[in-house]
Amino acid sequence: MSKPPVAKNEAEKKILAVLEELNRGGGRGMMNVPVEDGRLLRLLAETIGAKQIVEIGTSNGYSGIWQCLALKATGGKLTTFEIDAQRAALARENFKKAGVDDIVTLVEGDAHEKVVEVSGPIDMCFIDADKEGYTDYLNKLLPKVRPGGLIVAHNITPGMADPKFLEAITTNPDLETVFYQQGGGVSVTLKKRGL
Repeated sequence: MSKPPVAKNEAEKKILAVLEELNRGGGRGMMNVPVEDGRLLRLLAETIGAKQIVEIGTSNGYSGIWQCLALKATGGKLTTFEIDAQRAALARENFKKAGVDDIVTLVEGDAHEKVVEVSGPIDMCFIDADKEGYTDYLNKLLPKVRPGGLIVAHNITPGMADPKFLEAITTNPDLETVFYQQGGGVSVTLKKRGL
């Protein structure tokens, strides 16, 4: 059972209205995450008090806006990477429309090359880009993720997920991973703290 989110204040109402508009038709051809996955991203980010989120695969900004709902509450920032110039331009418009452009840094270009420029600590990463590149993103970002931080990956379903990535997130003793098959299929990986 799923009901739409209820806005706590006017700022949240504005953001949710933009998300609804994008969901209704403004995201055609963008391969946006399902609403359930967007809500999960917001819930995870706000629960851990994320101050810095890194997103690989901006598209039109839809999933980033969901994460910004949490970041507005935590005082955090989003750094998001998009290789396609047209999608990046559309995302900038959508971030501005939602009133979150002040907390977003959009980096245009190949994230495989540019993500190394991000400095830590990172509280949460969201990977939703070239599936065969997930392991490379993990290897480059994991050292910068703080203990207790999360790596969330999208389209982790049988037949879509890269077996090397699945192996990497399920056999490393420093990580704990759970899978959610509601929505588009999501893995949530915790970088464990020391005991």
